[in-house]
Amino acid sequence: MRGRLKTWPRHWVWWAFGLVVAFLLAQVSWWLAFQRNYIQQNIEYAETAWLQEAALVQQLWAATAPEKRSALLAELKAAFPHLEVEGERVYVNPERLAAYRAEQMRHLRMFAFEGPVFLLVMLLGLYIIGRSLRSEQEYKRRQQNLLLAATHEFRTPISTLRLLTQTLELRELPREKALAYLAHMTQEIARLEDLTERLLTTSRLAQGLGQVKPERLELNRLTGLCLARQQSTLTARGAQLNFEPAPHPLPVKLDPEAFGLVFSNLLDNAVKYTPAPEKPIWVRLRLEKDQAVLEVEDRGVGLPKGEIPQLFEPFYRVGDEQIRRTRGLGLGLYLVKSITELMGGRVRAEALPKGSRFTLSFPLAETERRPV
Repeated sequence: MRGRLKTWPRHWVWWAFGLVVAFLLAQVSWWLAFQRNYIQQNIEYAETAWLQEAALVQQLWAATAPEKRSALLAELKAAFPHLEVEGERVYVNPERLAAYRAEQMRHLRMFAFEGPVFLLVMLLGLYIIGRSLRSEQEYKRRQQNLLLAATHEFRTPISTLRLLTQTLELRELPREKALAYLAHMTQEIARLEDLTERLLTTSRLAQGLGQVKPERLELNRLTGLCLARQQSTLTARGAQLNFEPAPHPLPVKLDPEAFGLVFSNLLDNAVKYTPAPEKPIWVRLRLEKDQAVLEVEDRGVGLPKGEIPQLFEPFYRVGDEQIRRTRGLGLGLYLVKSITELMGGRVRAEALPKGSRFTLSFPLAETERRPV
């Protein structure tokens, strides 16, 4: 069809890769066999030629007068260093012949070593190219999914806003109903702002423009403020928040807006991937050596252990069909990791028997570090 990108089926790609590998194996095997036969022929030719030379020199030696043999011997040693003369006998020096054979066999061993190394390097290069192409294909697939998800995510609030505004324009509504419509519109606008902010933040991080402005803050208080701002929205979505602050202050240097975005993404992730009507979420803070630790734990669908290393990649979403039906762009955890590292922290994910746990750790402010 016109305008449609045509791609090779995956099995044809693997067939082509297999043919290239088979060709390389055949080429290296043929090259090694050729070198082995060539060197063996050289050894046999040298032995035959030296024996023939010894026979000719033997005839020349026998025909030479004794008084002229000393001069002839010097010429023979210069012209045929591999021949020896003892009395009336001329023969091939066995040590010279053994040395020649050893030299040729050394060349053969060198070729036998270089051939597999060459094959290994070529296969490694093909493997790296294949992995790169596969990663690029996977990245493009995720980008395509992002475009589809973003289109859906933007279309839903825009359609809702259009419907509500048309309703307000065309109908006289009671004040309570109009205020409810306006509150709904405000929520949809906030949703659009959140989507836009995530996309812009992702773009800035991808271009290396992400910046944070750290301030000296107390993590218990900062987390409590962020939680209070989002509690009503999260409760409306079925979240049951359990906040467990640390028993002592946790002074850190963080950008409050950046931390708010990170914390919001973790809470949204916990609610989104808990399909049950009641969504218990635990937010815990503690001191661990010289680190302030924040945990967000849920009882949702959990994390496949084989996919945990990919969770923080851009546009990645866990492949379970139930999770795919949830809304999102696949950017939340990527932003969590990127922004946390910009603030000097670390993040890790852990699969629980039921649910998952995400842990953030930040170094304590220098002047407030406690002894272990």
